[in-house]
Amino acid sequence: MTTMAAPSAFDTTALREGIERSDADALLSLYADDAELRMVDRKTQPSHPLVMHGRDEIGAMLSDLYGREMTHKLEQVVLQGDHLAFMESCQYPDGVRVLVSSIADLRDGRIVDQTSIQAWDETEPAK
Repeated sequence: MTTMAAPSAFDTTALREGIERSDADALLSLYADDAELRMVDRKTQPSHPLVMHGRDEIGAMLSDLYGREMTHKLEQVVLQGDHLAFMESCQYPDGVRVLVSSIADLRDGRIVDQTSIQAWDETEPAK
């Protein structure tokens, strides 16, 4: 008889707290050592996304991003088995907003493969 292992639990509370507290170290703990993260935006378009391999590269990006003066909010999160999707909204002090939508595969409760698409305000916000 073949037994299928249940998917590992991913900590969505840690995801929310890491994002909303701008805690890059807490967020990095949610990634597997061999994780890969692809970022698509206006500059790094789908045919040539920014690709980060492993916790060192991902950690450097998270430290830069969450070290900026801005707010972050986890808008939505969906967890189904070993698949995760979440949407994050961000705002700089000058009012410029960023929206990031991510989808990821999980292994042993950690992110192993993630693709994120981000969109930035193109014009100055109304004052």
